[in-house]
Amino acid sequence: MSSKKSFWYLVFTKVRSEFKAQENLKRQGYIVYLPVTQKNRRRNGKNTTTIEAFFPRYLFIQLNKETDNWRPISSTVGVSHMVRFGGIPAVVPKNLIESLKLNEDQSGLQPTSSKKINPGDKIVVIDGLFAGQYGIYQQLKGSERVAVLLDIVGKNTQVTLSMHDLQMV
Repeated sequence: MSSKKSFWYLVFTKVRSEFKAQENLKRQGYIVYLPVTQKNRRRNGKNTTTIEAFFPRYLFIQLNKETDNWRPISSTVGVSHMVRFGGIPAVVPKNLIESLKLNEDQSGLQPTSSKKINPGDKIVVIDGLFAGQYGIYQQLKGSERVAVLLDIVGKNTQVTLSMHDLQMV
């Protein structure tokens, strides 16, 4: 299904169904990319390591507008819908996908960062409405919120987000 007329699009999955959606879309012959990361969590007093979606509830799918059948995507188990803006499927820049793939370690995992973020640092939004957007960290706003500059429709716009929705680039 890959060709010069193919583009990457954004798929919104059902809650905690990224891996299920990926598997079912691949089974139907689609080219799918799901960036993953390793998370350390404390559950029931024990530290556990899990592999989770880098962008919770999102995955990328490569489609050709003219030749691929888009209809089965939204009815695929694990998929909620294709992300659309103004009724048009959201095209993801090819360089974003390439950058994510280049950023992976030998295990195919996106790196996790525990570094302190400073004003002017480049970030990527990993969760929420602006997931996948790159921006610049501005300042802390309270104990859990941060101000970042995002390029929205060609204009730098200051947005306040949860600090847990960001990752340093």
